[in-house]
Amino acid sequence: MFINNFFNILEILIKSGNAFNIENYYVDSLHLIELVLIVLAYLLGSVSSAIILSRLMGFTDPRTEGSNNPGATNVLRIAGKKAAILTLLGDLLKGFIPVMIAYYFSENIITLALVGLSAFLGHCYPLFFGFKGGKGVATAFGFIFAFNWIWGLIIFAIWLFIAKVLKISSLSAIIAFAVLPVLSWWHQENFQITLILLVLSTILIWRHRSNIQRMLIGQEK
Repeated sequence: MFINNFFNILEILIKSGNAFNIENYYVDSLHLIELVLIVLAYLLGSVSSAIILSRLMGFTDPRTEGSNNPGATNVLRIAGKKAAILTLLGDLLKGFIPVMIAYYFSENIITLALVGLSAFLGHCYPLFFGFKGGKGVATAFGFIFAFNWIWGLIIFAIWLFIAKVLKISSLSAIIAFAVLPVLSWWHQENFQITLILLVLSTILIWRHRSNIQRMLIGQEK
């Protein structure tokens, strides 16, 4: 029942991005390619750059050391700059590539946004690693730059400014992605897109809850 409802919701969101007559709306008219793209984006997102690169390069599993987060920042602590840069690049591409591929098959902006969100969810809750993934910042940036590069630049500028002023990377990400749904609504006034980006921002902020707790007591690095 849950799976059926999930695909029904995806179908409605995808259809809402295209011009269509509700009277011709049938289950057998599902945009199969678009659904496949969403699923594949999640699977690609589930490939953890941090864990795989750490294993290949002979370093400790980032889930067991440092902040226990399989992301570029923790890899930097454990394995150094080279491994961190490769991890960052891998996480960015996980968000960027699926959306660019989706552009080739579909002009439906709802589908593109769902593909990006799906890749982000794959990173945060990876199928291949017990649904225990990273916080999703780099993958979210990759998605936004592919989806709308102007939004990407604005969000990155906010992140960079906060990081330079306050010297706290986690707070920079929280503030930047909290702005994203507002930016989306201000620029497009598209409810579906704004809702998808609100889901992304909410999950990203939730994934940083331990950082928020440390900031409240003045212990965040």
